[in-house]
Amino acid sequence: MQFLFVDTQGWAALSNKRDSFHLKAVTVNKASIKQGKKFITSNYILDETYTLILSRIGHTEAVKFGEMIHRTPIIQIVHVTEAIEKMAWQIFKKYSDKKFSFTDCTSFVIMNQHRLSEAFTNDNHFEQMGYKILLTKDI
Repeated sequence: MQFLFVDTQGWAALSNKRDSFHLKAVTVNKASIKQGKKFITSNYILDETYTLILSRIGHTEAVKFGEMIHRTPIIQIVHVTEAIEKMAWQIFKKYSDKKFSFTDCTSFVIMNQHRLSEAFTNDNHFEQMGYKILLTKDI
């Protein structure tokens, strides 16, 4: 089974029709499902996403999104453990020249643990860590 890591920017683009990456996100989502991929995300990513959707399009949409996440069987939620936090902290400290959020760092650890090379996002921090991002303007 192939998995694809979904970052906050990927979820936001899928859920917000006004997002500049919305059409691209829908296309990538459909293609991924057709290829039989499952999605991995984290509770930290979902925390960011609920808050982002709440601020951009409202409470009702944030709740709808959360309900969809929890009832969709092809989405696996990884809960950030103390061990993941410790590894993420090492990444956070190491890359003082980058603007990685701590949540980004937890995502990198999860992607490494699951041997994932692609991220459903437009966040170039993932590219800076050597991952392929799937939401680009040129595709």
